[in-house]
Amino acid sequence: MEFFPGTGNPFSLGVLSSGDKVVDLGSGAGSDSQIAGWMVGPEGRVTGVDMTPAMLEKARNAVAESGLSNVEFVEGHSESLPVSDRWADVVISNKVVNLSSDKMAASGEMFRVLKPGAGFK
Repeated sequence: MEFFPGTGNPFSLGVLSSGDKVVDLGSGAGSDSQIAGWMVGPEGRVTGVDMTPAMLEKARNAVAESGLSNVEFVEGHSESLPVSDRWADVVISNKVVNLSSDKMAASGEMFRVLKPGAGFK
């Protein structure tokens, strides 16, 4: 299993596969979720999770303009993800774990939502 915390481009270490299910932890305005949506194609799904209503609105508007139907945004915290157990093939994040007050809980949540053998970017 791979884990690449930090900031920057979550796709610089690899490309997502068609059909992947992706969780974007701390999706913000949704640009990484949109890129992931294009990469996984219509058979894949992307769930962006953010805790701020303003960012969720911005992300939802951006994805609506893009025409992507495989990307959704939900309100939540990294320490308690609103995602089913073992749903995701990949978790991406662009530094939000660094902002978490409980990094162990956030890490545990990422492992909970990942399928066995899945990875992080």
